[in-house]
Amino acid sequence: MELIGEYEIPAKRNLVWEALNDPEILKQCIDGCQELSKESETQFVAKVTAKVGPVKAKFTGKVSLSDLDPPNGYKISGEGQGGVAGFAKGGATVTLTEQGDQTLLKYEANAEVGGKLASVGSRLVEGVAKKQADDFFRKFSEIVGGEQVGDKKEGTPQPVESETNDKQNQSSNKGLPPIVWGAGIAVIVGLLLYIYG
Repeated sequence: MELIGEYEIPAKRNLVWEALNDPEILKQCIDGCQELSKESETQFVAKVTAKVGPVKAKFTGKVSLSDLDPPNGYKISGEGQGGVAGFAKGGATVTLTEQGDQTLLKYEANAEVGGKLASVGSRLVEGVAKKQADDFFRKFSEIVGGEQVGDKKEGTPQPVESETNDKQNQSSNKGLPPIVWGAGIAVIVGLLLYIYG
């Protein structure tokens, strides 16, 4: 299962990088997040309540960062347990590219799920994943870019549309992670914490 996307964040890359590694900022951006702590420079642990269709559960998950290249990006891997609801595990590659006063965040995530989560239809999962990712990036952009943004519309992360993304999204409709940590770097840590949460 794959989730691919990119967002323009209204803040400089160094600021976005710092925020993506700040558990307090990430916690504010992840719906249902009760706890988010940084165990080390490369590990986060989270407790998240999430719902996809009829499946609602509390998840406990751990996310590890690797191939750190500050402030350009990193790889994330993790897994989470939701009791009888099931489990999720997977990873993502996140890159940050500075574009003037904004940062282009790109991610490619993949996940495996089991238990009740695996029985939820892929169209429902896709809709939930898209909404959680959009909500995460909107909140993240408001927090990180808030002081630089004069107009509310400018403070909203803008999904970047491209022909390549449309083709990738069409081929990805076979299935997406049922729980997406709103799938960010630590925007995806945030995103993956929601997946694995």
